[in-house]
Amino acid sequence: MDESSNANGLSAALSFLYDRIDYERNAPLPTCWQGLHLDRTRALLERLGNPHQELKIVHVAGTKGKGSTASMIASILVQAKYHVGLYTSPHLQRLEERFVVDHQPCSQQQLIDLIERVRPAVADLDSQRAADDYGLTFFEITTAMAFLHFQLSGVDVAVVEVGMGGRLDSTNVCEPLISVITSISFDHMRQLGNTLAAIATEKAGIIKPRIPVVSGVVPSEPRDAIAQVAQSNGSPLYTLGRDFHFDFTPPELRDANSRPEGRLEYTEVVASSDAHCEPLALTLSPGLLGRHQAANAAVAVATIGRMRSLGWEVTERAIVDGIAGARCPARIEVMAERPWVIVDTAHNAASIEALIAVLRESFAAKRRVLIFAATRDKDALGMLQLLLPHFDSVILTQYHNNPRSMRPADLRQLVARVAFGSTSQARAAPTVSIAPDPLAAWQRCRREIDAESLVCVTGSFFLAAELRGVWSGKDAESARS
Repeated sequence: MDESSNANGLSAALSFLYDRIDYERNAPLPTCWQGLHLDRTRALLERLGNPHQELKIVHVAGTKGKGSTASMIASILVQAKYHVGLYTSPHLQRLEERFVVDHQPCSQQQLIDLIERVRPAVADLDSQRAADDYGLTFFEITTAMAFLHFQLSGVDVAVVEVGMGGRLDSTNVCEPLISVITSISFDHMRQLGNTLAAIATEKAGIIKPRIPVVSGVVPSEPRDAIAQVAQSNGSPLYTLGRDFHFDFTPPELRDANSRPEGRLEYTEVVASSDAHCEPLALTLSPGLLGRHQAANAAVAVATIGRMRSLGWEVTERAIVDGIAGARCPARIEVMAERPWVIVDTAHNAASIEALIAVLRESFAAKRRVLIFAATRDKDALGMLQLLLPHFDSVILTQYHNNPRSMRPADLRQLVARVAFGSTSQARAAPTVSIAPDPLAAWQRCRREIDAESLVCVTGSFFLAAELRGVWSGKDAESARS
């Protein structure tokens, strides 16, 4: 197939997908779970031969950190010489990023072939749906594609990240080896609940009877909710602060000439009664920055510990190298040095706090510039209240790969509501400007920085995706769909 034919085939395949309801990009999230269930996903997978039933799966949920934790688990298993699938969402620039085998995204041709395989099954289900059923969603179809891709690739194990919530997420059709819950904080409250216990209960919906659970949840309210669900399922629970611990030493504050690295001390208190190996005690250098990533790394290593107890052969060397080599694009990702350019997908208060902590403890700069955009259903005011005291200049913008993005003028009104002048604030109020799009924001930013500056891009996954596309010289996914 020539390049033109392949491009046409890809465009047609993507159109088929992006014509579906897509809660990530162009459809408002429902305010309740009405209409969301697992029956459609199960029906689609059945027509595809139930590929998920042939896979050994590690299932990862959590408010934040689930993508990073899934990537670290996969990285360790690849180092252990296993053939590993990794399914994460959303993608930054290309849909192929969601379907990874041994660190390699699926090819364009593989993507086309996957879509063509699922298309007849989707059409069959569409022909049978009731008048009030909106049919298979984008995420339901891509989840089925992931399971199919991993089956066809013959992976030894698949690490599967939950999209949102847990109980009713399309990925929850699987019967995993281990269920993982990374953290619980406030996000998607209209869908998941207004208390940490309610959110935790939805996330804990991935727990299956008698299947081990690894939890990085520390606050008592959500921790107890998860423990209750695990107990009711007869599922052994291994939790941070009781069964495994970590101690993180942040890097010394560095100038723009060296990349910071922290140190993680990990210890297990107990191992499974049928374990064939000793509990782990390791010193690690995470490849992902920050204390929050050290916590995610601890959850990843604890998950590997449970796999070792089940007979999976993973050496301590594979764990050390896997944690050091793990990368997760746009999670406090250093895009450039002199000046520092950092992009992060933080889009809620907890993630913003983690980002600020890393910037404060790991990066020295004479001038700090923030490029910020947000989605309308996120707490933009809360994020700005946390961010603004730490920057000298703020450029507000609007990404165009998601119609739910906020207008810069509306963001500026939120900035006006942030109070400054307290002795606890690190800086005076920053200068604020508006740019119509991320490229214009970056061009404006370049005019006011030098080698000793720091630029931070944050507020939304979609802002990170659009600017990474600019920097890499590649079109964003929205240009292909």
